[in-house]
Amino acid sequence: MNKLIAAMIISVALFAVSLPGAADDQANAYGYVDNSLETLTNFANDPDMQWFRKHVQSAQGILIIPTVLKAGFFFGGSGGTGVMLRRQAGTGWSYSPIDEWSSPAFYSMGSVTFGLQIGAEAAEMILLIMTQRGMDAMLTTKAQLGADMSVAAGPVGAGAQVATVDILQFSRSKGIFGGLTVEGSIIEPRDSLNKAYYGRSVSPLDILVKRTVSNAQAYKLRSRLASLQ
Repeated sequence: MNKLIAAMIISVALFAVSLPGAADDQANAYGYVDNSLETLTNFANDPDMQWFRKHVQSAQGILIIPTVLKAGFFFGGSGGTGVMLRRQAGTGWSYSPIDEWSSPAFYSMGSVTFGLQIGAEAAEMILLIMTQRGMDAMLTTKAQLGADMSVAAGPVGAGAQVATVDILQFSRSKGIFGGLTVEGSIIEPRDSLNKAYYGRSVSPLDILVKRTVSNAQAYKLRSRLASLQ
């Protein structure tokens, strides 16, 4: 019981860093979009992310988390908030590559871990959603990586697993943990941020599939994604 309490306290503390108060939801939502653009640019400029750059346009969606915090002393956890955009190939005379990408929906990701782990880490992370199964799981109210959808570290080169895995994880991190895995993490929509960003209550389905809302502030992020050919 003491272990469970300790893990819960750490998890809550981690999320407190990334969860805004109600009064600040709109400002924080805009900040997450700006920071996601910066993270995407960092990945685009990283020479180790060549496979990522070449296959973004093959993904069904992308989840960008500008900062994933991980910390612990025997019991630990990780958490972060970011944006997800869905890709849908366009047709017709007015088609633009930017229009392939939806407006962003806000999501949180978090996990609790056990075992000896002393230290802290902050990472930029991008998840490429490669399959319809992965996208369907993301559109639910809560999904677990490794259970509701398969996940693997993003490859340097193409391999057999790439053809079947639902989610590919790419991260750029610093810290003594020496790596960051998302296996077992819970991903769920941030309804308060979605409402603040679009001015009314909307679901990820409304934003990513039906596309009933938009926000001009996300244009630069969508444009940067479209440029990664």
